[in-house]
Amino acid sequence: MKVLYALLCAAVMVLPMSSAHAGTKDIVDTAADAGKFNTLVAAVKAAGLVDTLKGDGPFTVFAPTDEAFAKLPEGTVEDLLKPENKEKLAAILTYHVVPGKVMASDIKGKKENVKSVQGGDLAVDATDGVKINDATVVTADIAASNGVIHVIDTVVMPKL
Repeated sequence: MKVLYALLCAAVMVLPMSSAHAGTKDIVDTAADAGKFNTLVAAVKAAGLVDTLKGDGPFTVFAPTDEAFAKLPEGTVEDLLKPENKEKLAAILTYHVVPGKVMASDIKGKKENVKSVQGGDLAVDATDGVKINDATVVTADIAASNGVIHVIDTVVMPKL
């Protein structure tokens, strides 16, 4: 469990949310309501991961924004959303998830590798801001009923 606490830094800003709904919705609904994760939500649906991410958890999700997905080479998202690429898409998405609920204050100043749900290692560096592989955490600690979301500016890709 200690390894899971090496994920995010308290120095990043929290995404503004209505206090009436903060933490009362699951990860999928929280992401959908934010309006910045349309591509991610569509990908979660296409990969058949909705029920999993609506489950008990807890989960820590590094959520790429729509802008992060737009940085991928042209046609990549469309190709991944095809039914024949469901397994590859699921692997990429589960690479963005670690088991447990890790808040920014839990790991400030730490640097280590952590296992994703996909099985690959994520390099976490919270010594100067927070980096997850090549992605930067731009917003941390978005509470959900079954975990927490940390917004990243780049889609991180596992070795497939």
